[in-house]
Amino acid sequence: MISVLIADDQQLVRAGVRMLCESTDDITVAGEAVNGAEALRLAERLQPDVILMDLHMPGMDGTAATRQILAIRPSARVVVLTTFDDDDRLYPALSAGACGFLAKDVSPASVLDAIRRAAAGESPYSPSVLHRVVARASSAWTGEGDRRRETVHFTGREQEVLRLVAAGLSNTEIAERMHVGVTTVKTHVSNLMTKTDSPNRVRLAVLAIQQGLAEG
Repeated sequence: MISVLIADDQQLVRAGVRMLCESTDDITVAGEAVNGAEALRLAERLQPDVILMDLHMPGMDGTAATRQILAIRPSARVVVLTTFDDDDRLYPALSAGACGFLAKDVSPASVLDAIRRAAAGESPYSPSVLHRVVARASSAWTGEGDRRRETVHFTGREQEVLRLVAAGLSNTEIAERMHVGVTTVKTHVSNLMTKTDSPNRVRLAVLAIQQGLAEG
């Protein structure tokens, strides 16, 4: 059973996500928080597997809450809930340790899929939002590490995996698309992270966009 903490100051959002989770057999809502300070307290007390974190909240915002939660519980998986107005806040949230981000207007099935993927160690994100993040925060990713990545050579298979990662596909979906086993995909992703010194799939997706390997 995957336990989830919902941190959002909008009651309608919290109620909607709770209803979604309660419709499943494998996801349960451990608690709800209306601001970052409450999210921090509940994350420490309830120890949820996944935290859905809004960025706009009174008092302590989602980015500060994410940073403090992960300082206490590094294994926690924080997925940011975002709107179009959050573009300037997304890179700081990712830098704080969020494993992915999800637009609030995605389908109910996408929300559940994101929770399951986050709990499994993947980095769920809305591809359309990723392109906006790169456009807004490209200067923040410019540095020695990025220059080293630009010189890395990728095989044809690695380029295909990078493209599909940037499209937001899960390991299972990539395996189906490439007609290989899930273990093979996991190996490719792990090798790519090592090869490019990328901490997570989001950074791999950013790299794919920067190198023109992504669609859209």
